[in-house]
Amino acid sequence: MSTISEPLESLAPTLSVRQVLMLERVLAGEPEVVAGAGQLDRAVRWVHVAEAADVGVMLSGGEMVLTTGVLLAGDEDKQAEYIRSLHRAEASAVVLGLGRAFPAPPDVMRRAAERCGLPMVVLHRPFPFAELTEEVQARLVRRKFAAVSMSEAVRTALTGLITAGAPLQHLLDEIAHHSGCPVVVTNLAHRVLATAGERSAVDDVLRDWERIARQAGGSEGDGWIRAELGGRGERWGQIMLCGYRGDTATGRLLADRAAESLVLHRMLGGTSAHSWEEQSAQSLLTDLVSGVVPARQLLPRARAAGLPVNRRTFVPLVVRDGDPAELDRVLRLLGLPGIVAELADGATAVLLSLARDQDAAVLTANFAARLTQTVVAAADPRTAWDDVPAGMREARHVADAVASGALDLPPVVRLKDVHLRGLIRLLRDDPHVQSFAERELDGLLCAAGDDLLAVLRTYLATGRNKSRTAQLHHVSRPALYRRLEAIQGRLGVDLDDFEQAASVHIALLAHDAQQA
Repeated sequence: MSTISEPLESLAPTLSVRQVLMLERVLAGEPEVVAGAGQLDRAVRWVHVAEAADVGVMLSGGEMVLTTGVLLAGDEDKQAEYIRSLHRAEASAVVLGLGRAFPAPPDVMRRAAERCGLPMVVLHRPFPFAELTEEVQARLVRRKFAAVSMSEAVRTALTGLITAGAPLQHLLDEIAHHSGCPVVVTNLAHRVLATAGERSAVDDVLRDWERIARQAGGSEGDGWIRAELGGRGERWGQIMLCGYRGDTATGRLLADRAAESLVLHRMLGGTSAHSWEEQSAQSLLTDLVSGVVPARQLLPRARAAGLPVNRRTFVPLVVRDGDPAELDRVLRLLGLPGIVAELADGATAVLLSLARDQDAAVLTANFAARLTQTVVAAADPRTAWDDVPAGMREARHVADAVASGALDLPPVVRLKDVHLRGLIRLLRDDPHVQSFAERELDGLLCAAGDDLLAVLRTYLATGRNKSRTAQLHHVSRPALYRRLEAIQGRLGVDLDDFEQAASVHIALLAHDAQQA
């Protein structure tokens, strides 16, 4: 036997057996739990006063049954069957008022309730059942109304965001605000597509995501509440409330409203689950490239996105003029684990995650060979996750250095291949470099000089090869000579002099880098 000692959570959206027993009117009856003390958190859907021995046939589950047992006194078989019928009907609890029929808790009923795991409570003082029924029903109705109001408020807020064209992240932020816990959206493989909530709480969830994902198909509990995403008979993901502190029924209602809104957002926006994967990868790789977020903090996100991170070799790549969908298809075709995301200015980042015993150079070359009319810039492989951001920035720098279309590039361009051009790209924002470029090229930096500037660029890029320059510009040799003479006259230089030609070349590289 045990007594009631835990306080009523007055703000809880539903009532449990424990909460009903803590009501002031019930406490006046001196309640005592004589069986099923471990089941006091069962939800009470309704309160029912019943004396009939076959009361179970009148129940539909979740009722707290109040009785004086007047029709059960003197018949132990009826007493045991009464408890069993309540158990079969999935009643939440039975409350027996002691008095004329039973001056003390009946052992037969108590033992039967203990075997069935049914909470059995006796009241030591006379108690008007009608008052308890009225109060509990009123509280339940108020809570149901509050749940419906909450559901409509969430639906209205999310629908407003959708009609205003808000991005997915804004919807998730609103859901996290209402739920008060981290929110995670995944695909069917349990890879994380998007998250919302307090950053530290989200990171805690993602840090343990492998275990959570393995249990994702199990029953809900401890505030982990899921709702499926899909429509027209097709499932494509799920949304999960991670550690919701309210009751499960209200959390499930909130998750359902959230799922409805996400599906509607996808339909109206013409997006797909795959595009959400792209957004997730883009957010991760953008943060890696920028270096704003420490790499160690991004590790849980990478792992939850499905990227292998334990004992791996990471190869940072940036592809110019590549279609992210095509790059992702090539990765899958070659069986290379990695993530792909479009950055900016026609650049797409690719982060390969290879086993330590795989040849990174060969696999990177195989990847580049599958692509056409693209520049694949690569950084040296990294074996430590903390070094990946620097690698991503190196690959981005290499890609930027060849963005203007340098000639005779290898299939995979590395830092050693961009030479002076790469250095100038690094220094392009320096005021001294900018002034130098304008001073050296002043005679050509006008609309009339655009054609001459293009000829100068080709002439210097080909190593001052006049035949090759004439061929690329589709002009005769004499016509090219006239243009070169015009260039030298405007700039006041002799391009046959190595030092002067080198100075102009550096200035032109700086100018192009600044324009890019």
